[in-house]
Parts: sequence; C-alpha cells; structure tokens
Amino acid sequence: MKLGYHIGYWSAGPPPGALDAIVQAEQLGFDSVWTAEGYGSDAFTPLAWWGASTSRIRLGTNIVQMAARTPAATAMSAMTMDHLTGGRFVLGLGASGPQVVEGWYGQPYPRPLARTREYVEIVRRVVAREEPVTYDGRFFQLPLAGGTGLGKPLKSTVHPLRTRIPIHLAAEGPKNVALAAEICDGWLPLFFSPRTDAFYRAALAEGFARRPGGAPADFEVAASVPVIVHADVEQAADLIRPSLALYIGGMGAKDVNFHHDVFARMGHADTADKVQELYLGGRKAEAAAAIPTRLVEDIALIGPAGKIREELAAWEETVVTTMLLRGDAATLRSVAEVFAGR
Repeated sequence: MKLGYHIGYWSAGPPPGALDAIVQAEQLGFDSVWTAEGYGSDAFTPLAWWGASTSRIRLGTNIVQMAARTPAATAMSAMTMDHLTGGRFVLGLGASGPQVVEGWYGQPYPRPLARTREYVEIVRRVVAREEPVTYDGRFFQLPLAGGTGLGKPLKSTVHPLRTRIPIHLAAEGPKNVALAAEICDGWLPLFFSPRTDAFYRAALAEGFARRPGGAPADFEVAASVPVIVHADVEQAADLIRPSLALYIGGMGAKDVNFHHDVFARMGHADTADKVQELYLGGRKAEAAAAIPTRLVEDIALIGPAGKIREELAAWEETVVTTMLLRGDAATLRSVAEVFAGR
C-alpha cells in the first residue's frame, strides 16, 4: 500500500510547516501529496507553489470543487500543472454539497451525478486536444446556447504534455462511487472503513461493469486515513473527535449531510444522529465527546505502534491502494517508521 500526504483545508491562513512536510514526504518515499479547497484557499495555487520544491512525488487536488470553475477552466489548470510538474499532476474533482455549491459558488446543485458526467467528459475532450470542443449537454454547452450567438468551437492553444491526465473523483454514496469507477481513473474516499469494504467493492464493480473494457488494472483508491501513533488510545481518539464531529454534525444541512450518511451506513446511525443534534444545537464539545472510540477506530489507525501494525493488515485487504496521511513533518516520519516496521 502506498502512502500519500494530504495537506487539508487551510483555516485562517496557510498551514504552518506545510512545505517542510511536503519535502519530508518526498524524502520518505511517499507517492503523492494533495491539496484541498472549500470556500477559502484554492487547490491549484498552493500545489504549484509548494510543489515547485519537489521533483518526484505526484501532486494532486483532493479536491477541486467543480462548481468553482467551468470544465474548460479546470482543464486549462490541469494542463498547466501537468506541464509544470513534468507529468506528475492528478486532477481530483468533487461535487461538494448544496450548502457550498449554492451558497458560496452560486451554482445549482440538483442532479450532481449527471452534472459530474458532463463535466468530466468536457475536461477529457479539452485535454485530449483532438479537435475544437463542442458539447451539447443538459448542464453544459460549448459553444453556449443563446447569448450573442458569436461563440465558436475552440481548441486549446497549449498542447497537452499528456493527452489523458488522471482524474479521480471524490465520492461517498454508492451511485457516485460507481460513477468514479465508470468514468474516472481513481476514487477519493474520505471516511473509509475496512468493515465497509464489501459495500464499496460492489459499488465499484457496478461502475466497472458499465465501463468499456471493464476495470482498469491501474485504478486507484486513495483514502484519507487519520493515523496517530500514541501510547494512549483514548488520547489519540480525542485528537480526531472534534474533526469528526464537524463533518458528521455540521458539514451540510440536517437532512442533507453526506458525511453523516456514511457513518450511518457503517452502523453508527444512532451516534451520527446524536452528534448532529448536539453540533447543530451549538454544543460542539458535547458532540465530539459523544463519538465513541470504536467509531474512531473504524476509520482511523490510532494508538501504540504495535496496535497500528496489527490493524494495518485489515486495511491492506481492502480496495484502498493509497493511504493519505495528515500532520507535520515529524508525524509523517513517525508513521512511516511504523509502516516500515511491518
């Protein structure tokens, strides 16, 4: 199993020590490094800035918000990054949720899967640069239908370094996971558990069955997995609980929270409901405290090195091909040592 480094979202400003951690990740032999965006910093600029200090590690977005850019604009950034990195770029895309898409980007959210299908197809066509791009979809039209009527089909002035840049799709629901398997080169799960492996294998199989040629041998599953090496399991879990409370309880509306649904499918429906109720009621500390250690252990590797090594075996039997870690340079070193000791 490969290791990657996920920088995560910025808070009020750039995460301290990010460049040191990225350089450390490359020195440790990590496969990839990833940036994120929501409604603050963007994903492309930090990846280019910090990525300029690397020479081997792959550079990916996890994720670019599709609502933030037209498909052509995303393809332009992807081609630019691919040239600047010498073919090390991976385009990770995601639909996000209605609160962010409609509230921040001012774009409609309904039918996100159909919208994603059109989006990815246009990006592929722009990058391939085989002919001027035309597209007559339900959500996207090139040239634009209506307007001045003066729009014309265009082909990128930049020749792509690679005519097919890897596209990974962030997905949590089974239909979206199946879509990733059908039209993309990888899947980016956020909350994965070895206990749900069969569920997601079935979703991926459904998508591969619709894909011409079936499942590609190099399809990737890069999962964000919290790993905390700590002598005390409960103290390690306490470091993760606040973040989980935010996602389960506050990332989305009460009736439309995809992260909440993931944990409900995992068998933690009652806990997820309680955490959401507390969090939306402003009782954030209580929401975090309501998360049992067993839930944390379902989606994370925490505790002493020996415990993590034992539990890692279950992860290696899943569809996950890469574990994306977070933390500073020292954290990456400690985790790499634990993994190397197996």
